[in-house]
Amino acid sequence: MNAGYRPFVLVFAAIFAAGIAMESHAAAQQPPECEKRPERLEAHGQVRIDDYYWLRERENPDVIAYLNAENDYMTAVMSETEALQEKLAAETRARIVQEDTSVPVTERGFDYYRRTEEGSQYPIYCRRKTGSDEEVVILDVNELAEGHDFCSVSGMDVSTNSSMLAYAVDTVGRRKYTLRIKSLETGETLADSIPDVTGNLVWAEDNETLFYTRQDPQTLRWFQIFRHRLGTDSSEDVLVYEEADEEFSVRLGKTRSRDFIIINCNQTLSSETLLIDAATPESEARIFQPREDDHEYSIDHLDGAFYIRTNWEASNFRLMRTGEDNTTKESWQDVVPHSEEIYFDSFELFNNWLVIEQRENGLAQIRYRRNDGTEFENLDFGEPCYSAGLAATMESDSDSLRYRFSSLATPPGTFEFDMNSGESTLLKQETILGGFDRGNYQTERIWARASDGTAVPVSLVYHKDTPLDGTAPCLLYAYGSYGISMSASFNASRFNLIDRGFIFAIAHIRGGQEMGRHWYEDGKLLNKKNTFTDFIAVGRDLVAREYADPDRLYARGGSAGGLLMGAVANMAPELFNGIIADVPFVDVVTTMLDDTIPLTTSEYDEWGNPNDQQYYDYMLSYSPYDQVEAKAYPNILVTTGLHDSQVQYWEPAKWVARLREMKTDENLLLLKTNMSAGHGGASGRFDRYREIAFRHAFLLNLAGIEE
Repeated sequence: MNAGYRPFVLVFAAIFAAGIAMESHAAAQQPPECEKRPERLEAHGQVRIDDYYWLRERENPDVIAYLNAENDYMTAVMSETEALQEKLAAETRARIVQEDTSVPVTERGFDYYRRTEEGSQYPIYCRRKTGSDEEVVILDVNELAEGHDFCSVSGMDVSTNSSMLAYAVDTVGRRKYTLRIKSLETGETLADSIPDVTGNLVWAEDNETLFYTRQDPQTLRWFQIFRHRLGTDSSEDVLVYEEADEEFSVRLGKTRSRDFIIINCNQTLSSETLLIDAATPESEARIFQPREDDHEYSIDHLDGAFYIRTNWEASNFRLMRTGEDNTTKESWQDVVPHSEEIYFDSFELFNNWLVIEQRENGLAQIRYRRNDGTEFENLDFGEPCYSAGLAATMESDSDSLRYRFSSLATPPGTFEFDMNSGESTLLKQETILGGFDRGNYQTERIWARASDGTAVPVSLVYHKDTPLDGTAPCLLYAYGSYGISMSASFNASRFNLIDRGFIFAIAHIRGGQEMGRHWYEDGKLLNKKNTFTDFIAVGRDLVAREYADPDRLYARGGSAGGLLMGAVANMAPELFNGIIADVPFVDVVTTMLDDTIPLTTSEYDEWGNPNDQQYYDYMLSYSPYDQVEAKAYPNILVTTGLHDSQVQYWEPAKWVARLREMKTDENLLLLKTNMSAGHGGASGRFDRYREIAFRHAFLLNLAGIEE
């Protein structure tokens, strides 16, 4: 038996003790009162009074005082769990190898890798010449982070001649980066410094020109592409492209052949690609295929041909090919035809091979074939639920591909697969310390029945000694938006709960694309409520099948998954003993009516445009903030970041204030605001361990598990 695991019978006597102790401690505290400053909001002849609208005044000292008061209250209430939090953080840290090195990736004569050192918060990026053992540190993020509470590095790109590193660093958490360039020959950081940009950048093939993306300072929409010449002042940078349509954003890329710089213009349901000759970076950008409503496509290029992933007359996408001279869709030819049953996810080009990723029956697949058109072969992963995908690939002339595999109970491994022999070689598997034994855990895949009869896949993991008799606490997680599929991947910190008797479940609800494009279409716009009812149905199914104690079922989701948490809290509050809503998007109508807020206009095709009354009425009917009622709610923990660039901090803050005003129960309601971070929370790995430990302590106390 795993040392950290305690059978349920040993904790049964204490099932309510810790939770009651924390609730009693909360009762002894005085929760903050948020002042009401009514704001009249009118649309389509309807008036809403928002008493907490003023919390969006980021620079208002009263707002900061309120957030600090909520943090103080949260800290006081959770003080009973401080020892448990420390223990949980220590357990997570003890499971993870502190000094570790990633699998090197070879590119143009160098092996690139990342390593961590004992006691360091951030990674160190290194390289060595292929065949050599002499390491060169190309970027130590720990040095960049000195003096900062937050540090994020993005967009690292090495020039074609391997002499220059471009990267972007954010020390606030608002995802406004400063672009820097470092000589890899001298180790000197150049004077070139470009502030207030995104982390999206790419070198041209002349080794002197760098393209980067700039965001709108107010909405943070990525809308401009600039060209920078090495050694010049950024005021001289040339605007290459500006996206005028506020529903579109732009992103840079580069083809596999390195022949073209790609400008991707994307909206939820439409896209357009522009090409720049990478060898002549001052040349004009040309359109590959003009944008059309409801047509999404992306491209790559190798060996004189373009390959296109497209949903043109193919709802689940297909792969097509065309030459360099005529790139409009009339010239495209099928390579991988459309399938009604299989969702075509992505592809990777090799000189002699084609590799594709797809989803069938909710599970990821990797397939490969020779470029001569022979039949595709499948990689076999051998588990009922898992996560698999292509890793950082070998160079295009390779006959091997790399992929990563994990499951809810199998630590991540990086494999190299020889496409000639069909043999896989494990290059590295993440080592889990602390006595972890894969054989102690069971994974399952079951199907729950939604309210409209739809079968919803559910992935489960639990300790083999956990009783499946309706007495185990259960944490149910989901996302369910933007067509993002949730894979059943490994998470070492999750075993803090599993080894204490929790069953962990992922509901693969509509709004993702696990089951194909229709799965997404059936969980967005005027079908959005399917996402919420699917999740509720899965929760009830877990109770009915005795995977979950009906009094100890918990839910967690973040961002758009936080919207899910807010909706189910309103729709089925009796089902859950506790809910964790991380950076939750809960003020749907007010946010989507405000085109000055980041991400609003680009997401009309995801949620709907509330300037259209049909969408306004539908969104209002589920918006968690607007649907708060005078009734009993579960115990709720809400987290946010003051500098969040995606879901503004005031959404969860307003939601908590309204819940405090309206709810009729004595259950916990806590708001935890990270005052020095954004959407992703803390940036340092040890700080993240503490954040995870806090959430787990919240759940364990509610479940009556004290140690």
